[in-house]
Amino acid sequence: MSESIVFHNTPVYYQTAGSGPWVILLHGFLESSEIWDTFVSRLQADFSVLMVDLPGHGRSGVVDEIHSMELMAECVLAITDQLGIDEFAVCGHSMGGYVSLQLASLHPEKVEGIVLFHSHAAPDDEQAKENRRRTINIATLNRSNFIHQFIPDLFAEENKERLAGKIEVLQNRAASTSAKSIVAALRGMMERKGSLDYLLSTEKPVFFIIGKQDSRMPYNKMIAQAMLPAHAEILLLDKVGHMGFLEAPEIIFPAISDFFKRNLKKTVN
Repeated sequence: MSESIVFHNTPVYYQTAGSGPWVILLHGFLESSEIWDTFVSRLQADFSVLMVDLPGHGRSGVVDEIHSMELMAECVLAITDQLGIDEFAVCGHSMGGYVSLQLASLHPEKVEGIVLFHSHAAPDDEQAKENRRRTINIATLNRSNFIHQFIPDLFAEENKERLAGKIEVLQNRAASTSAKSIVAALRGMMERKGSLDYLLSTEKPVFFIIGKQDSRMPYNKMIAQAMLPAHAEILLLDKVGHMGFLEAPEIIFPAISDFFKRNLKKTVN
């Protein structure tokens, strides 16, 4: 079911499906809740699923000049309040992982577990910030060209030809993302403070899904972060880049579902 709320005078869209304990799925940069379509069909027999079009993505409007991770987390929390969701597990892809960690930092009592799906807890270093500034300039000058070049580079080289059709679908979906939305998200990611303190202090389970060929997030750095929580799990996959939901769904989706089943308080039959 597709619905919306008004957040900061702006419509933000979300979908729900299934029944059972709640899980929240958050997409990444230049994506929308549509990336979870295949996964939801598997989850909804055991879980209630909430998928959000984060501000500036999908059908949701632009909320501010900077879409900080705090603002996006507050948006998700506004939806959970409207739906009466008190506890949930959350899975965030890339930027969605940053938002997931912010959710957990703001309300640790609500979050029963986190899946960092090609995501991590560190803030941008100076080189990463400079890369984002450069990307902002490129996207502002030629948004369409930026989108069509950016998305294929997220895949492992050996998967680009095999998944050419799916890459084109992602490009076409992202084409509706305005330059203002792109800049707001990039500035939000660039200015985030990171959540390493949360990883160090939490007793909640954290599941790291890592691609060996992920050019955005080197796997050695991700594994180092996985050493921080009291309870961490790792799925490290060869021949996978930054887009595991398309590159290896037959491995990743069952693993996430199993993580939810083992770590949500309410048992799943």
